[in-house]
Amino acid sequence: MDVDNKFFNMGLLILATIVVAKLISALVMPRSSKRLPPVVKSWPLVGGLLRFMKGPIIMLREEYPKLGSVFTLPLLNKKITFFIGPEVSAHFFKASESDLSQQEVYQFNVPTFGPGVVFDVDYSIRQEQFRFFTEALRVNKLKGYVDQMVTEAEDYFSKWGDSGEVDLKYELEHLIILTASRCLLGREVRDQLFDDVSALFHDLDNGMLPISVIFPYLPIPAHRRRDRARKRLAEIFTSIIASRKHAGNSENDMLQCFIDSKYKDGRPTTEGEVTGLLIAALFAGQHTSSITSTWSGAYLLRHKEYLSAVVEEQRELIEKHGKKVDHDVLSEMDVLYRCIKEALRLHPPLIMLLRSSHSDFSVKTRDGKEYDIPKGHIVATSPAFANRLSYIYKDPDRYDPDRFAAGREEDKVAGAFSYISFGGGRHGCLGEPFAYLQIKAIWSHLLRNFELELISPFPEIDWNAMVVGVKGKVMVRYKRRQIA
Repeated sequence: MDVDNKFFNMGLLILATIVVAKLISALVMPRSSKRLPPVVKSWPLVGGLLRFMKGPIIMLREEYPKLGSVFTLPLLNKKITFFIGPEVSAHFFKASESDLSQQEVYQFNVPTFGPGVVFDVDYSIRQEQFRFFTEALRVNKLKGYVDQMVTEAEDYFSKWGDSGEVDLKYELEHLIILTASRCLLGREVRDQLFDDVSALFHDLDNGMLPISVIFPYLPIPAHRRRDRARKRLAEIFTSIIASRKHAGNSENDMLQCFIDSKYKDGRPTTEGEVTGLLIAALFAGQHTSSITSTWSGAYLLRHKEYLSAVVEEQRELIEKHGKKVDHDVLSEMDVLYRCIKEALRLHPPLIMLLRSSHSDFSVKTRDGKEYDIPKGHIVATSPAFANRLSYIYKDPDRYDPDRFAAGREEDKVAGAFSYISFGGGRHGCLGEPFAYLQIKAIWSHLLRNFELELISPFPEIDWNAMVVGVKGKVMVRYKRRQIA
């Protein structure tokens, strides 16, 4: 009994010592002047991870009303600070790479894209490589790509019968990869190696899992297949590049643009760099275009008033230009553009954008609060959440393409970063014009040549995918027609 009392008294003494030490520390040590953002309440160490893995959008929906537009989620040994809304997102999108960096947070892409490109090089080299993308997507190049997009759509849908039922999601995924192969990867891949290269890209795609973000080199079967596919793709493109250089070919595709590109010091791109840049381009565009094409179709077939409006627009364009569809005709499809943009507002495929903070900075919220963001925080914003803020968009969960029409323009009322489906600022998506042209080329053909009816339930969101898309099949009944 005396022993028990001894240990009990010792425990009280230790506890009292800790409390006194804390009090002395609070009185003697200077208090931090930092105005840190509020913190999401969670269990130590694993709590933040569990909240995040449950679903970042679920977590944002729960915490934003309580904590406001800036708050921090402890995640294992990291802290993720979220910026929600255009007022606080300006620094996220406009900050220099030396202040907010992409490189650290997107390192998981390196095994897929390969060495020496994008996130495996320092910022100055990456900027030059982004210049190669910009040059490959200039208007004069896009005009040639549109002709190829239109040809691919005509060829693909010519194989449909006079009537039938199809999974629209499946059909659009396949057409998008065919179009991308033609415009990006080149004639040799599209005409001779499509099945092989498509299978290899499938293995690359399946090698990017949620676990890959944290452990990109974990020796699991999916990663081993990814690495084998990456090696084989390098062999294929090295051979194609050598053949083009030997023959002096000059094709109108992104592959040729990358082959012809030169760094500021005059150095040409290597075969390895060209392969890596092509893979990065396809990964950036393939999923987002197929997902957005599918959502656009599902919403049009659900909302007959907008379906009638885009069909009428096609009829007017046929009266004006005939049946020709080229870059300039696609650029006149304003109603279709707004319908695609609204589908993309509601369902941006990239639901989280991340940066690593290299320096301390401050941010001010729309209600006047100021917070200091410490160096070392991961800074995040969410297009999927921010695109549905009710103080920016009227009835934000409703499909309403007219919200972008002249006179309303809800995406501009609250500032430059009210609509962030394609990111914005320094790191805005370079492929945005290509994506809209590709989707409009496909849907203008469908609208002109088929009556379509959605026969499955309206699709749900597949939150489990790395690039968030459409869950399950989107069954559509079609009947061939021709707009007069």
